[in-house]
Amino acid sequence: MAILEILTKENPRLRVKANRVPRVDDTVRRLMDDMVETMLDAPGVGLAATQVGVSQRVMVMKVDNQLYTLANPEVIRSSGEQVGFEGCLSVPGYIGEVARAEKVTMRALNRNGKEVRIKGEGLLARAIQHEIDHLDGVLFIDKMGPIAKLASRGSLNAFEREYRQAQRRGEIPPDVDIEKALTDLEREGPDSPPVL
Repeated sequence: MAILEILTKENPRLRVKANRVPRVDDTVRRLMDDMVETMLDAPGVGLAATQVGVSQRVMVMKVDNQLYTLANPEVIRSSGEQVGFEGCLSVPGYIGEVARAEKVTMRALNRNGKEVRIKGEGLLARAIQHEIDHLDGVLFIDKMGPIAKLASRGSLNAFEREYRQAQRRGEIPPDVDIEKALTDLEREGPDSPPVL
């Protein structure tokens, strides 16, 4: 087994949709083993093959001491909603709130090539969705709302600069509109719904 290099968000290979695995053979199992070692060394909860520069639909996870090594994963059922914080080995230093399904059922091939179905909720459901997003070329930061994206960046100056850019793009109302809405809210009392 080997520890693989984890690509970071600047790398365009993270934005490519991975190819299905025609069959789970020794090469795929070796990739799974290397990915597990890499994930545990990082440390992380999950890892998708695209994160280590391999364009195959392979993912590994370790949730609640259960290890999952899977090929061709797909969510076949989902329900509910959970909003929670996520981080990512390919986006070091970022943590942000992302809305995900609360419960999912996934179909995939295990390391022996046998089709399995996995039901998950909470963290397991979140990890499944996060890793499948990677295999589709999507990063968790793509799913964050504009305010959360801005707030997760760290420095106040950077936050204000990006806040103003978001206002110019029309993603956030102008300060005058926000101030007017706050004034109206104060006038109407604490039980009134926001006007924004």
